[in-house]
Amino acid sequence: MKNILILCTGNSCRSQIAHGFLSLFTENTKVNIYSAGVETHGVNPKAIATMLEVGIDISNHTSNNINEYLDIRFDFVITVCDNAKERCPYFPTNAIKLHYNFPDPAKATGTDSEINQKFREVRQMIKEYFYTFVKNNLQIEEQNL
Repeated sequence: MKNILILCTGNSCRSQIAHGFLSLFTENTKVNIYSAGVETHGVNPKAIATMLEVGIDISNHTSNNINEYLDIRFDFVITVCDNAKERCPYFPTNAIKLHYNFPDPAKATGTDSEINQKFREVRQMIKEYFYTFVKNNLQIEEQNL
């Protein structure tokens, strides 16, 4: 059983989107997905709506603090923003640590249409990154992806 933690600043957007895709890509496998923040900001409604557009429901996700998971032995800890990488506490684990600084769609400005487009762009970036992560790091049949 593999344990994967996705870590962001507020566990609101990027880590929640990543959690949704990782859950889909590892469905029916022996992988536990966790997401957390160094703070908790609640799940962003635009992240929920953006994921629903591609058929993934993250509306039941909660915004969790990293301190809730300090006792879990993670195989992978993936930070999805620079702030989380810098503030990530020490884990007494041999977890493989990966990092990619995705843009924060919650900071997008402009019209509703422009903001929604930014969420879609970041969603696609996250989807591609985590698809590649699963393909390269987990022993999962290609047909599941």
